[in-house]
Amino acid sequence: MKTSDFFSSRWGIILAGLGMAVGTGNLWRFPRIAAENGGGAFLIPWLLFLFTWSIPLLIAEFGLGRGARRGPIGAFAKLTGGRTAWMGGFVAVTSVMIMFYYSVVTGWMLKYAVAASTGELAGVDAAAYWDAYSTSVWQPVLFHVLAVAGAGFVVARGVIGGIERANRILIPLLFVLLLFAVARAVTLPGAGEGLAYLFTPDLSALTNYRTWLEALTQSAWSTGAGWGLILCYAIYVRESDDVVTNAATIGLGNNVASLLAAMAILPAAFAILPAGEAGEALAAGNTGLTFIWIPQVFARMPAGGLFLPLFFLAMFCAALSSLIAMVELGTRVLIDAGAARSRAVPLVVGAAVVCGLPSAVSLAVFENQDWVWGLALMVSGVFIAIATLRYGVDRFRDELVNTHSSGRRVGAVWAWILKYLVPVEFAVMFGWWMYQAATVYDPEGWWNPLRVYSVGTCVAQWGIALAVLWAFNRRLAERSAADRATLVG
Repeated sequence: MKTSDFFSSRWGIILAGLGMAVGTGNLWRFPRIAAENGGGAFLIPWLLFLFTWSIPLLIAEFGLGRGARRGPIGAFAKLTGGRTAWMGGFVAVTSVMIMFYYSVVTGWMLKYAVAASTGELAGVDAAAYWDAYSTSVWQPVLFHVLAVAGAGFVVARGVIGGIERANRILIPLLFVLLLFAVARAVTLPGAGEGLAYLFTPDLSALTNYRTWLEALTQSAWSTGAGWGLILCYAIYVRESDDVVTNAATIGLGNNVASLLAAMAILPAAFAILPAGEAGEALAAGNTGLTFIWIPQVFARMPAGGLFLPLFFLAMFCAALSSLIAMVELGTRVLIDAGAARSRAVPLVVGAAVVCGLPSAVSLAVFENQDWVWGLALMVSGVFIAIATLRYGVDRFRDELVNTHSSGRRVGAVWAWILKYLVPVEFAVMFGWWMYQAATVYDPEGWWNPLRVYSVGTCVAQWGIALAVLWAFNRRLAERSAADRATLVG
């Protein structure tokens, strides 16, 4: 690889990694989940799982990507044997399927950032506005296309000129906007109640298994660990870079962004809304909280017309930076197969536009895809751990993580976590979500593959993906592990 193929500095990879990790889940899911599960008590297991799931898997992804200089399929094929190419394929398919609907979310944020900036949201019924927009078809499709095109434009410009440069703008801007929002929220009369709700631990919540499972799930989904995205970015990391510190910085930075979002949303909600409405807002789900209640909060806030556009601009920055990483993963898979970047990017963008249309025009399809492939991320995470075990976790640590030029080093605890703790965490977390699907979300039709939230729909869609990957495993391994795959294109 040429020097121009690598990130230009440690901050380049850290900002790109933060862009990958910090997404809408930090801003619209974390505040709600934390509030529902004991506030300050929730933060304890959430931080624990950062160090026992997220950061260990991020380190493993750094080792896989830098060691193989290939994307998920090629990395699995080269480092763990051709028979496991299907595992890398499942990691790639999962993130690509998420890309197809995440671009729709990015489009929503772009639409609302524009609408808030032009005053279009002023004085409107927020629920009616969201309903009209989400069912209008052409508007969600238009902004979905714009979001994909924007991410594709960045990825087409390469690592330094595209991905790194974009994240050097998006991530500092995101954190500045979040800090600005926090400063305004905590100075509102009554904001202390929201801060107390967030940071005062209800220790009785720690005796509830749901608190622990929600904390593990939030950490697994929000940091990007196991997605294969940081694996792709690690292709462009130098041998001299300290991947352990990079992974820890990305994980901790992601959690800081989540806390800032909660400190902006919860104090504002408690200060502006009556007690009953504040609870209703936090229970409204991701889209309900973001597109219905947040506009109402800012509408009642002094100078809210100024802060609402900034909030949605922050949401758009978070969404776009994550979408860029997903488009890069899809592009990298094609580059590994022999395509040039100039050809791969248009193919990925075209596929994202077409395959994202069902989620753009139907919230039911969107919710189904979010359910199916969000759960698949847990499987992807355990596949990353399996890759280190097949390579030999101690050998992996010595040869691919603790290289001679690395700074901080991982020891036996990291190996123990990947060997024993991650599989247990996966089994408990995955089993809990399947149990929820069968007994809470859809007890009557849990087996039905045509239902939105069912075990059957997960099994059917994963089964199709795995069957295709198994059938073409040998060809995937040969194409993706070839020496030409080291070329960036």
